[in-house]
Amino acid sequence: MRSFRRPGPRRVPLRWKIAALAAATGCLVAAAVGVLVHVWTARDIRETAEMHASNNVYSAMETYRRTGTLSDGAELDPPGLPASLRNLTDGDRHTAPYGGLDEEIPPGVWGAQRVGGPGSPVLALRVSMNAGLSGLRQLDVTMVMASLVVLAVATPLAAYGAGLLARRLRQVSETAGRISAGDLDARSGITEGRDELDDIAATVDLMADTLGRKLRDERRFTADVAHELRTPVGGLLATADLLPPGETEDMLRARVRDLRGLVEDLLEISRLDAGAERPVSDRVPLDAVVAEAVTRTGLPTEVDVAERAGSVETDPRRLERIVGNLVVNAHRHGAAPVRVTVEDRTVVVRDHGPGFPADLLRDGPRRFQTGAAERGSGHGLGLTIAVGQARVLGAELRFENAPDGGAVATLHLPS
Repeated sequence: MRSFRRPGPRRVPLRWKIAALAAATGCLVAAAVGVLVHVWTARDIRETAEMHASNNVYSAMETYRRTGTLSDGAELDPPGLPASLRNLTDGDRHTAPYGGLDEEIPPGVWGAQRVGGPGSPVLALRVSMNAGLSGLRQLDVTMVMASLVVLAVATPLAAYGAGLLARRLRQVSETAGRISAGDLDARSGITEGRDELDDIAATVDLMADTLGRKLRDERRFTADVAHELRTPVGGLLATADLLPPGETEDMLRARVRDLRGLVEDLLEISRLDAGAERPVSDRVPLDAVVAEAVTRTGLPTEVDVAERAGSVETDPRRLERIVGNLVVNAHRHGAAPVRVTVEDRTVVVRDHGPGFPADLLRDGPRRFQTGAAERGSGHGLGLTIAVGQARVLGAELRFENAPDGGAVATLHLPS
């Protein structure tokens, strides 16, 4: 049986998520390093300019006091001198920034010192930071280009490494999917134990071993019990034939027949679980096989055959078994009218009862479970056998509820 899920949002492969995370991390690291380097370098340029300004003021002051002349760049009370330097009250040297990146005057640092006492002129000169800031801009461009080159190299490497990790995860996921689909011999084969992913793969393999062992024990127990019950059930049926005719004999015979049918169903399920069933295919008319299966049930059922229904290559005995179980289930747990439609390679069995329960639609039929109480009583083996026989035929058996009420079972035979 194949389950159908609504399509979800488009998935992004894990390798690209990891690659994007690595690229984002690299961008953040590059941005952080770039900002720190820019700030530190700009501060160093500023401190260097202030030191040069202070040294140049000292030299210019010594020359002015000794010769009375101003060295290159030195001025007395220049017009652009900041107020903080123009109002100096002592003879110490002071500095102050000027200009900016958006001004015509290149940014730099003023150095100033009052020549004498209060009221004397202030000797000042400017030290430009243009060369240092130009180098800083070149450093910023270089760091950006280097970061882009590193990202261009690191991102494919991260994608490649993430691809290796995703491939191993996909292998474990596929193994788990095969196990959940019933392939108890599926193994991931990753047992080196190099990292946590290998531990997960080993755990999945161990889980498969344990699950397979328990399921094999359960199947063996079911088969042994069913086989051992055949003899006493046969003896009960023979004993019932010796009873005098009457109501008691009829009731006993009916109960023994039910018990024998249950034992045969259990044996059939054990063979299907063990994979011991093999189809014997033949070219048969699909409508005739379905009509014969419905007739054998002895239940009033409408059969609609489309014009496109033709012959199919399948095992007619198993096909009759599937159709018969679906029809019996529809009558036992559904409501009339029960209709069987044959078209092309598809057989649809529809009733007008309460429909299949939600857990059956979600998980498929389970043995000894009949779902909701309003669906009647039974052993819950009919649909389980139908699903198993459909699997043997390579057919698809789908269960759903009709929009206007009722259960719908659709069997699609392979081409």
